[in-house]
Amino acid sequence: MAGGERLKTILNAYPLEQYKIGTKEDKDEEKDPSSRFVRMEAKYEQEGLRRTVEGVLIVHQHKHPHVLLLQVGAHQIFRLPGGRLRPGETEEDGLKRKLINKLAPPDFKEEEPLPWEVGEELATWWRPNFDSRQYPYLPVHVTRPKECRKLFLIHLPETCTFAVAKNHTLVAIPFYELYDNQDRYGPVISSIPILLAGKSVLPL
Repeated sequence: MAGGERLKTILNAYPLEQYKIGTKEDKDEEKDPSSRFVRMEAKYEQEGLRRTVEGVLIVHQHKHPHVLLLQVGAHQIFRLPGGRLRPGETEEDGLKRKLINKLAPPDFKEEEPLPWEVGEELATWWRPNFDSRQYPYLPVHVTRPKECRKLFLIHLPETCTFAVAKNHTLVAIPFYELYDNQDRYGPVISSIPILLAGKSVLPL
């Protein structure tokens, strides 16, 4: 799967209109975002390093590559589909579980084969402390990082059905909008065009 594999040279991207997007009930309880780092610290005391995995899904519109993001409610908060791994869970298994939770139709059964493929690892980000700062490397003075966040490329089929929670919207954001737009999308998401700069994104 990921860590250490050479990135494939060509990434096939299919038109957004070939994918059906529906809704489903939200499976996650809405939590107060202001207490996010308090909760993270409590989990860290129980389980240690937080391991997070997220998927990068690429489509195209009018031959321009776009990244699929989850927009939370009416807020201008954008997320990659994914989330925290369970203790002892592998990155691939955890990401598949999270993709099913975030994007699969409500009647999808976990024993069924996924319509998409977990591909190469694109980047690893580190959170040294219980705050919003993250780095694409582990600072040498940090001996106890609080979170390790990994991004994986997701290879999509020509067509499939997505379903997202009713309080989320699946949006396609073009590379040129993400690039150098850390203020709106944060450092991780805005870095995706650079992460894929060595690939030929082939619109099909």
